[in-house]
Amino acid sequence: MIPLLSRNSLVRYRLALSLLVMLFLQTGKIAVAFAAAEPPVIVSSSPVAAEPPAIVNSPVAVATGAYIIGPADRLEVMLWKEQDLSREIQVRVDGWISLPLIGDVEAAGKTIDGLTKIVSELYSKVVEDPSVTIILRDGLSYRYYMIGKVKNPGEFKIDMPVTVLQAIARSGGFAEWAKTDDVLLVRKRPDKQEITHFDYDAFVKGKNLDKNIEIAPGDIIVVP
Repeated sequence: MIPLLSRNSLVRYRLALSLLVMLFLQTGKIAVAFAAAEPPVIVSSSPVAAEPPAIVNSPVAVATGAYIIGPADRLEVMLWKEQDLSREIQVRVDGWISLPLIGDVEAAGKTIDGLTKIVSELYSKVVEDPSVTIILRDGLSYRYYMIGKVKNPGEFKIDMPVTVLQAIARSGGFAEWAKTDDVLLVRKRPDKQEITHFDYDAFVKGKNLDKNIEIAPGDIIVVP
């Protein structure tokens, strides 16, 4: 049998029960409020580093101002507002070019910038304030020659640094029965011809690596 409560006890019981209900309701509201609230945004006082911009690769222009002119090179000489004096010419075997009004000018051995300065000075004597531009159209003097027992002998343009081994590869490699241990590189000097021996068989074994020299304009590589 459940004991009966006194009147005072019953009042205290009801009061405690009411407080518990109110507390429960308040707690529920707080929980709902927390659940519904969006997560706080945290703002850092430190500056946020921006992402680095994408690097766009652009083609690298080949500067010809320092190019050393040689026989057979094709040049375009242009004078601003002087169409009759502008023309495309080829450097002669003797290294000279002929231009209207100023005659023969030595071009071989000079840079594009150097020749431009000389031509500008010469034209300044016959043309008022000449604006001269010289462009290399074709560097025909920058060539080497492969002969003998290679798969594709012939004339090759030097459009980048090329070694003896790379020159052999460019020509398709050795042909059958090639004497690979005695490749000759013939280089013409002002007073003589210089011959360098390149032993491919020794090179692939890590020997005589210094003989794999860079090709120069006019070089002849002979594979016996």
